[in-house]
Amino acid sequence: MNVIINHLFAVFIRLGAFGLLIVGVLDDSFLFTPLGNDLLMVALTARNHRMLPVYAAMASAGSVLGCLLIDWVSRNGGEKGLDKLLSGRELNYVKRKVENNAGWALAWASILPPPFPFTAFVIGAAAFQYSRKKLLGIVGVARLVRFFALGLLAIAFGESILRWAKSPGVQTAILVLVAISVVGSVVSIVSWIKRSREARA
Repeated sequence: MNVIINHLFAVFIRLGAFGLLIVGVLDDSFLFTPLGNDLLMVALTARNHRMLPVYAAMASAGSVLGCLLIDWVSRNGGEKGLDKLLSGRELNYVKRKVENNAGWALAWASILPPPFPFTAFVIGAAAFQYSRKKLLGIVGVARLVRFFALGLLAIAFGESILRWAKSPGVQTAILVLVAISVVGSVVSIVSWIKRSREARA
């Protein structure tokens, strides 16, 4: 399993900025890859400092494209479909935040790392018919800030972070996250397909 993870990571490393775009789309749409793009961003920037602006832009673009897919499904489903996409606790929390100040809620959700429920806020804002242009614009700018800051940290501490990521304890934690990701992704894909069909109907 560890070999497979390292191989996949190596594939995305070779793809460079395009790899960040792909993982960004997958992570912020119907797949669940906790810290996937963050670790990829650190690894790539630590190896090539000059590409930081390009890496940050591509990772942010991938996130925006992923959110566009989520927005389409959630907006068509409307407020009534929220209870099928979010748990009761998540629904109440997101509804309160979105109704009070959707813009700031989306911005903070885009900047803060997991386990902050970023996707839940995108689903909520779209379901409550928050402006699509504003939603994608806020996510794009906030994600750019996040990934650029992460890139700066990678330049300063990237090699140390990568050595830490290769330690046995962290490798085990990554395996656990991957297992959770697989289960979460399967559930998300099934739910996403179901919501898409219901939206078209």
